[in-house]
Amino acid sequence: MTSVSNCFKSLRETGKCALIPFITAGDPDLTTTAKALRILDKSGADLIELGVPYSDPLADGPTIQAAATRALGRGVELDDVLELVKEVSGELRSPIILFTYYNPIFYRGVESFLKQIADAGVRGLVVPDLPLEEAEILMKPAAEMGIEVTLLVAPTSPIERIKAIAQQSQGFIYLVSVTGVTGMRSEIATRVENLLSSLRSVTDKPVGVGFGISQPEQAQKVKQWGADAVIVGSAFVKRLAQGSPEEGLKSIGEFCHSLKQAIID
Repeated sequence: MTSVSNCFKSLRETGKCALIPFITAGDPDLTTTAKALRILDKSGADLIELGVPYSDPLADGPTIQAAATRALGRGVELDDVLELVKEVSGELRSPIILFTYYNPIFYRGVESFLKQIADAGVRGLVVPDLPLEEAEILMKPAAEMGIEVTLLVAPTSPIERIKAIAQQSQGFIYLVSVTGVTGMRSEIATRVENLLSSLRSVTDKPVGVGFGISQPEQAQKVKQWGADAVIVGSAFVKRLAQGSPEEGLKSIGEFCHSLKQAIID
């Protein structure tokens, strides 16, 4: 498994846009999550974002909140998620990016947490409630352990803040396409095109667009606007939870393939 940065570098060299699906660990169960990671890796994913179930997910919409609640109800904890990553990461081509809130990191201690996820095979980290002003406490030791911490840019951010976040973000820059929480939207705000342009004026780092993308046509539009990656979460989580685990796995594999086809030139 390569690093997040090297993955983007390889894709840029061939003029390709990355597809980053998101799923919640432990929903519907950990065995299915392991199978899902393998299926996504083989169905067009370039990187995979894996959400750690959390009891107060402020940035997540109802679909991902419900998935996290179900996983927590089955007793899924961070140690279980990391054991799962350790089990499958060696088989995957796609780097795994862990999505977690800061409280579990604080509870374990930054150094201990980072060592655990690095040993498990995690390559990237997204912490949505970690503000730029407090990010250095995590980013510096993470970089020393080979973990790239990606920061989020909100659609309401002024240009000076966009510039500051772009300078600090590692791996890529996560551009939030809509205000509010994650979730499927029928349309992607056209302001994203302007935000991409603003980011291009201050950095040459890769930019991934997420929150609200749920259809191949939307993914294609975001790619045409100049995004280096398309991030899709709720649409995958919803499909994986529908029907039996086998039906959910089949559905996400087909959906992943359709998204990838939409962003291939």
